Amino acid sequence: MAAFYQLEFEKPILEIEREIETLEARLAGREPADAAPDAQPLSPDQALRRVETLRAQREQTLRDVYTRLTAWETVRVARHPKRPQTRDYIELMCKDFCELHGDRRFGDDPAMVCGFGRIGPHRCLLVGHQKGRTTQEKLACHFGCAHPEGYRKALLKMQLAEKYRVPIVTFVDTPGAYPGVGAEQRGQAEAIAVNLREMSRLHTPIVSIVIGEGGSGGALGIAVADRVAMLTHAWYSVISPEGCAAILWKQANEQTNTAAAKALKLTARDNLELGIIDDVIEEPIGGAHRDPAGAARNLESWIISALADLKQQDPASLVERRYQRFRRLGQYIETAPPVETLG
Repeated sequence: MAAFYQLEFEKPILEIEREIETLEARLAGREPADAAPDAQPLSPDQALRRVETLRAQREQTLRDVYTRLTAWETVRVARHPKRPQTRDYIELMCKDFCELHGDRRFGDDPAMVCGFGRIGPHRCLLVGHQKGRTTQEKLACHFGCAHPEGYRKALLKMQLAEKYRVPIVTFVDTPGAYPGVGAEQRGQAEAIAVNLREMSRLHTPIVSIVIGEGGSGGALGIAVADRVAMLTHAWYSVISPEGCAAILWKQANEQTNTAAAKALKLTARDNLELGIIDDVIEEPIGGAHRDPAGAARNLESWIISALADLKQQDPASLVERRYQRFRRLGQYIETAPPVETLG
């Protein structure tokens, strides 16, 4: 599974995968053009045994590498071009999805996907950022950076879901809201602020999952929820490592980005320890980009369980608990220093 896009820390894995591909091609009667000649050609039985050994080695290497990722490496994984996006998860785990468009003010924003569908036994509204896969899609979606009309579209559909007592599921995957002049002229900050206020008041269950990048207000604009979770290799923070590095050290490079990512405590485990999220949803070994279907199954299972619990709760108490949940963020206990006594 040699990939065009390569992460530096994945090089040992990719070397093993290339050898597996070479041996499998020879077993199928093909000779890879870039294959190096063997010192001793292997028999079919020897090649099969070698492939099995390499596969086991690959799994172990993947496990070792991905359990020791630094915060900056986690950010790199979250940005992998093959990582599943909102539309991928909708296709993998939703039935009867019907997309809705437009904010009834300005237009439609392809960076924000909204629609009704079914996840397991639950009918729900799905809202999520979309980065795009091809170059044309990425440009149309502004690489997942939504405009004001995207956030207004999301809120309009959420209010429709509340009207029909349908729970809401949101997928967060954005480096941040679009910072262009046009977006600011059309009220980018106001649109996000209104979403924060109105989502806190919706009398219907809301669950939110950070599936990739969770950057600043652009992420929070659809993440005011009763349950918030993150995939293992996602990140969630007030600012990107590059933005933080540019502010603190006046330059963003590998060294400053690494230091900033560590200081921001943006990984799923960090956010769980800080009480910002409620759960970490495990990804398949090697990240969601290696097994999108496996990641979708884990995500679907968590959503079904969370919605089953929230749908049992009274809507009025749901809103109060949601309010209190966000009020508690950032609380800490300050203790007085010990008093020194003269002996």
